[in-house]
Order: sequence, then C-alpha cells, then structure tokens
Amino acid sequence: MVIRDIEFIGSFEKESQCPKLNKPEYAFIGRSNVGKSSLINMLCQRKSLARVSNTPGKTQTLNFFDINTEWYLVDLPGYGYAKISKKMRAKWEKMIEYYLLNRPNLQLAFVLIDSRIPLQKIDLEFINWLGSLAIPFAIVYTKTDKLKKLEKKKNIKAIREGLLEYWNSLPAEFVTSAETGEGREELLAFIADLNNNF
Repeated sequence: MVIRDIEFIGSFEKESQCPKLNKPEYAFIGRSNVGKSSLINMLCQRKSLARVSNTPGKTQTLNFFDINTEWYLVDLPGYGYAKISKKMRAKWEKMIEYYLLNRPNLQLAFVLIDSRIPLQKIDLEFINWLGSLAIPFAIVYTKTDKLKKLEKKKNIKAIREGLLEYWNSLPAEFVTSAETGEGREELLAFIADLNNNF
C-alpha cells in the first residue's frame, strides 16, 4: 500500500461524535509509552502526524486520520500508567471501551506490545478482554531496534508463550521498529487485504 494522502479529521471524546460509518477503521492502542505515536508516524511516513512525547498519557481523545480517503486510522489513548487522576482514567477507559464495542466499521484493533520487556499483566488483561468480547485484533511488537537479534527473538517467544497460556492460537503478529521501518510494508499490506474485503 502506498500512502498518498493523509487528513487529520479530528479528536473526539465520544464515539457518537466520530465520523460517519462510511469507511473501514483500524484502531491503534497499547500501554502508555509503548511507542504508539512513533509507530503511527513511521507507518504514515510523517514526522509529527501523531504527537510523540516522553510523558505517557499525551493522547487523550479518539484521534481520526483519513488515509487515502479510503480508511481511518484511529489513535486511541494508551492504557495503564499515566499521570492522570483516577476519575480521568476511568473516563478514558469508558471512552475506549464504548468506541471498541460500538463501531461496526472497526475492522481491527492493533495492540502494541513493547518487545523489550516481559509480557505485562495489563497487556494480557486487555488482550483477554478483547477476546472475551470477540473484538478482532492483531499484535504489534514495538521498539525491536533496541534489541539484538537473538534477544528480540527470545523476548517475543516469551511473550507469545505467556499469551498462549490463555489462547489456543494467536492472531496476526507484526514485528516493528519506528526507527528502522521494520514491519511497515507487512502491516500496511495486511490492512490493504482487509480493506479489499470490506
């Protein structure tokens, strides 16, 4: 897939405010500070499309980007640690949950997992929650450029084994790096295939 045109549609606090259901949508979500904004910028080959910060919790709304006037990339707030109040965290969780459950055009949620660290309880819980509600998802391993080849392979194998304690099989998986561009073509080709079946 060649990304020719990107338009920022807007930031929304409620699913009901989101754009009309006329295109397939792909949501990107992960634990705070997993490298989501960097990955989105890499996929779209834009340096500052999504806001990159060292401070977790910068994405606070449902952010819609129209890609090639064909599909929506939806940047969701991160879950887990962020310097926000319990009240605000609960609001985010409700917003994310309602979006994921009530967008019939949502084709898939890409769940980002940091390849450098062991499987986190919060990632496992979120993935199992998606499964319990039959929300389709794929797994995206991030920050792989920070690891040596064997270390990367070992870490991802350990994460898979942790997930397979709860799953008979795993969905599509992508090994990515925002620094090197690894995984970009594979991920966009996967989206293109889903678009063809929309």
